[in-house]
Amino acid sequence: MRTCRICDSALTEIMSFGDMPIANGFLTSLEEKEFLFPMTLHFCSQCYMVQLGETVPPEAMFNGNYQFVSSTSKAMADHFQGNAEEIQTRLKNVSDPFVVELGCNDGIMLKHIAQAGIRHLGIEPSANVAEMAKANGVNVSVQFFNKATAEKIKAEHGQADVICGSNVFCHIEDLNSVFEGIQVLLKDGGVLFFEDPYIYDIVKKSSFDQIYDEHVYYFSGLSVAELAKRHQLQLVDMAHQDVHGGSMRYYIQPGSQNTVTERVVEWIQKEEDIQLNDTRGYEKFKDSVNAICRDLKTMLEDIKQRGDKVVGYGATSKSTTLLNYAGIGHDLIDYISDNTPNKINKYTPGTHIPIKAYEEFQQDNARHVLLLAWNHKKEIFAKEKDFRASGGRFITFFPEVVIE
Repeated sequence: MRTCRICDSALTEIMSFGDMPIANGFLTSLEEKEFLFPMTLHFCSQCYMVQLGETVPPEAMFNGNYQFVSSTSKAMADHFQGNAEEIQTRLKNVSDPFVVELGCNDGIMLKHIAQAGIRHLGIEPSANVAEMAKANGVNVSVQFFNKATAEKIKAEHGQADVICGSNVFCHIEDLNSVFEGIQVLLKDGGVLFFEDPYIYDIVKKSSFDQIYDEHVYYFSGLSVAELAKRHQLQLVDMAHQDVHGGSMRYYIQPGSQNTVTERVVEWIQKEEDIQLNDTRGYEKFKDSVNAICRDLKTMLEDIKQRGDKVVGYGATSKSTTLLNYAGIGHDLIDYISDNTPNKINKYTPGTHIPIKAYEEFQQDNARHVLLLAWNHKKEIFAKEKDFRASGGRFITFFPEVVIE
């Protein structure tokens, strides 16, 4: 029986997705051998943490060939600029503040902190995107974060007023070691905040494509409060974010006597209302996921049988789960359009659908487009208003399969 990575209690399986490839494992050749792992989702009834059963070694995911670059989306650029502005406001009256970001990617957020002249350090294990951050004027250390790392940073720079991370904490299997490091590095009175996909949104929308190898954990206020408590920290605030199809930002401070906002109480009540503190809260999730996959594949088969072309929009990490679990391959999707340079002319993991430059989509006459980057729907619909006005249609699939 598998045990919880946070509290060592027995886990209950929510569902199995079968053998999955690495979500960002885009292929340069169809002859490449792919790494597969059995992907199952589990729930801990003691600390309420939702987590993967099997995991992939971090070095297989976050390395010199890591594919995800934050700055390719204007919406994300705006979001992270807002994060930086919040940090600057928080530090307005602090003398010589120090900010640490875990998983700084290409410096999309920290570059604003650097430009403001604030002492900072980005921790980024993927060397290729760390170089992009350095080019953006960010101080970066290429390594994983843990207690030993925290001790070295503290000795060299002192303790941090702010430690933050966006879409990174859910990636770290040994999360207790990270929180041990935070205990060392975070000042009394300082704040840790991190944001990740929110299990409440995933369950409500059935957006199961958020589940893939990089995301070991799927947080709720319930589970984050328990995790913080284990490390003499306290969840003090929660702020919902629209990015990535629904994320939550958690604010945590040292000690146990801090002021806790009403937002924490309200969100945890919402979580309990849909039973995210009980296995019963996840029973309908599996049925809904399977219904979406069935309906989507049927729709695509019907379109292809009529002789029409279907293309994908956005070669996202999360689409790996959707395409593989639903059994949607090159027979149903002609190609996927993307504007990330290091994905173009590659193939999707497992399903081997060609990835082509956005310019090819612009010149194409495809009328049906599967919106794999659905979490950027508002931005994409604005960008493609002429395509839609001319009769082009997007297929979306959460919380149900529709043509828009």
